[in-house]
Amino acid sequence: MLTAERRQLILDILRREKKVLSSQLSATLKVSEDTIRRDLRELAESGLLQRVHGGALLASPAIASYTDRQKQAPKEKEAIARAAAKLVCPGQVIILDGGTTTLQVARHLPPDLQATVVTNSPTIAVALAEHPQIEVIMLGGKLYKKALVNVGAATVEALGMIHADLCMLGVCSLHPEVGISVPNLDEAHVKRAMIAAAAEVVGLATAQKLDTAAPYVVESIHALTYLVTAPTVSEEMLAAYKALGLTIIQDESTGLSLSCDKKNLQSFGESTAS
Repeated sequence: MLTAERRQLILDILRREKKVLSSQLSATLKVSEDTIRRDLRELAESGLLQRVHGGALLASPAIASYTDRQKQAPKEKEAIARAAAKLVCPGQVIILDGGTTTLQVARHLPPDLQATVVTNSPTIAVALAEHPQIEVIMLGGKLYKKALVNVGAATVEALGMIHADLCMLGVCSLHPEVGISVPNLDEAHVKRAMIAAAAEVVGLATAQKLDTAAPYVVESIHALTYLVTAPTVSEEMLAAYKALGLTIIQDESTGLSLSCDKKNLQSFGESTAS
């Protein structure tokens, strides 16, 4: 088997199984583990997978530029945004993370909603500038141009002074074992600070982001209160997340059933997690 054929087969197995182990690939392809490790290293350098201890996982599509990500799964992102926007209650302080999906959430917030949005995204701040009743607080910092978000010590420090009701987290990669991960270390620190600053955390993820990993881990799955994903994502793909106790929302009508009265949150979680 040629090297290119072997590496393509590795990718085919990874897409099917969502995870590969070097030892198993060595036995299956009848080559040494050193050869497999070299294959995985080369594939990782090409952005085709994410190496982890003992093997590899699918790579996050978030390594693409912001412009390219705007073209990825637009219908999924709009469906996710509609459902996520229903979770926002009047009078709340909302941390709205940067990203193409969270930008859609900003665009789907009701025009009569009174709330405060804290964001590190210049594009989201501009999108909300014309909203009649939303106060926008823009977090400073260094602009991470690839993702169009502000990052760095100033951003993290500002988040430390906020107690938000809700954080809408743009998910780059989500995996039941690895948790939430991102391609950039500074962005990982900011997302971790966002999670710590909010009473509840909503992860927004298209199907492409599920079962993938990136180099820098933000938090475990348990940091999320809800996962909002597209209605088209299968029960099979979501089974591992539900097994960890994560509440999954896939439809805007489900989001509507969440009362802004906090005493109803527990019953809501029980009904949607089942």
